[in-house]
Amino acid sequence: MRVCLIASNRYPIREPFAGGLESMTATIARGLAARGHEVTLFAGAGSDTSLPVRVLPLSSVAVSRAAMADKFAPGPDWIADHHAYLALMLSLARTGAEDYDVVHNNSLHHLPVAMAPALDVPMLTTLHTPPLPMLESALALCPRPPHFVSVSEWTAHAWRHVVDSDVVLNGLELDDWPVGEGGGPSVWSGRIVPEKAPHLAVEACRLAGVPLVLAGPVQDQAYFDREVAPLLGDDARHVGHLGRRELSALLRTASVALVTPVWDEPYGLVAAEALASGTPVAGFSRGGLNQVVSPASGVLVAAGDVPALADAVVAASRLDRRAVRAHAERTCSADAMVERYLDLYTRLARQDDAA
Repeated sequence: MRVCLIASNRYPIREPFAGGLESMTATIARGLAARGHEVTLFAGAGSDTSLPVRVLPLSSVAVSRAAMADKFAPGPDWIADHHAYLALMLSLARTGAEDYDVVHNNSLHHLPVAMAPALDVPMLTTLHTPPLPMLESALALCPRPPHFVSVSEWTAHAWRHVVDSDVVLNGLELDDWPVGEGGGPSVWSGRIVPEKAPHLAVEACRLAGVPLVLAGPVQDQAYFDREVAPLLGDDARHVGHLGRRELSALLRTASVALVTPVWDEPYGLVAAEALASGTPVAGFSRGGLNQVVSPASGVLVAAGDVPALADAVVAASRLDRRAVRAHAERTCSADAMVERYLDLYTRLARQDDAA
């Protein structure tokens, strides 16, 4: 098939990935290409051109100083996203059916959804987040909305008041996350932002008497300086934003991986990465994590309950790492994810041909 993948304009599809959306997009691109499909990836500047697909940058624009002097002008990031997706969707409206059999939208922007009816090629959109106001607005005005997929049952339920969706769990190339023996410090990985609450992981591990390594990009410097940095010390270190190989090595040696969302996590790719490494999870029971983490692979407690999380760290460390990996193999496989998306692509293409 000829597949057009639409990615984030804000963050490049390149290791170390900014988040689960970017990682999942790269995994799908590689999986489709490995199966002989022709993939074109539209992505933000700086994306990995060594991917086995055609990588094309989303369009950029230089807005004049006169235009930006308008007191009602939106910020530069808003303008950049608007221009990128408007240019792409107009191009797909003109020639998309000549170039592609299906369009798979992995962006969070409203324009691909709003303009989907203008395309003569079927489009599928993956919902990576809880409901967003601009997407709900686009759907309210969309007479023929595109097909939707959610990354977990929780996410599908959260969007059900607006749109129905199939569920396709995110997946990992399991060979990239080999099992380790564990026994080392606990690990927290992910974007360092308030909604991920790594400071609570530090507090829980300190209460449990277990050292912690934090790994991830600081995307909210003020939060890091205010809530995280003062807690760091000999028993809690931040090692920066790690690439896959470095993070995999760290997770293989970890006794436990902490996942501490104080928002409803749509899926929780960091949990899946830990489970694939054989490392059990201790975390907060929010959003899609309940579908990713089973009782055999981790211990989830009420969100925000630091003493309970400290107990969960100790309890999770006693779980069988082989059973943890087996759970990941059953539920977190990239092969299963890619095959499920291919089934949906084929179904959409046939429906389009029949119409």
